[in-house]
Amino acid sequence: MSELIPPGGWRQPPQPRLQAPPPAERGWLFRLASHFSRRLGRADVPDVITVLHLNPRLFWAWLFFASRLMPYGRLPARERELVILRTAWNCRSRYEWGQHVEIGLRSGVTDDEVLRITQGPDAFAGRPEQWLLSACDEICAQQFITDATWQHLASRYDRKRLIEILMLVGHYIMIAAFLNSAGLLLEPPIEDKLQALHARIRA
Repeated sequence: MSELIPPGGWRQPPQPRLQAPPPAERGWLFRLASHFSRRLGRADVPDVITVLHLNPRLFWAWLFFASRLMPYGRLPARERELVILRTAWNCRSRYEWGQHVEIGLRSGVTDDEVLRITQGPDAFAGRPEQWLLSACDEICAQQFITDATWQHLASRYDRKRLIEILMLVGHYIMIAAFLNSAGLLLEPPIEDKLQALHARIRA
């Protein structure tokens, strides 16, 4: 196994359709986004940010909303990343997957858990994470959480966090669709970290 690949493979066009503009073409206000990037522990702004900024009218509203989910959400960071990673896997979005493998590992997700995420909720059987992944799968497949999954989540999370879980999955489905269609490629430092994970799993 050289790389973790979802059933059907990663979904992206043969060539990128949208690319990040050079720094000289980025507005001065865009520098504010670098704070968001540093908050995630990144020296450079991810390409998804610069490409979305091609439409500034949507970008700034989106950035505020997205920041309420990550990194300033109320779910524990590790649980948030489990949700995002399973959503990225379901949506077959390699860019979203690679970005959040790197963030997830820094947030307490282990190599073994990344592998389990690819296997689905049953790989977390008997653990609370099983129901977070079940929620991801059900929303991705049918835009609806079953009663059993809801009851398990409601026994652990209050109403505000239940809403956050629903919005988190929905938001990252939307971003995955954007990333897949735009054809963004992982930045080299993130690609290197993803390949390092694959090497550790093979070992």
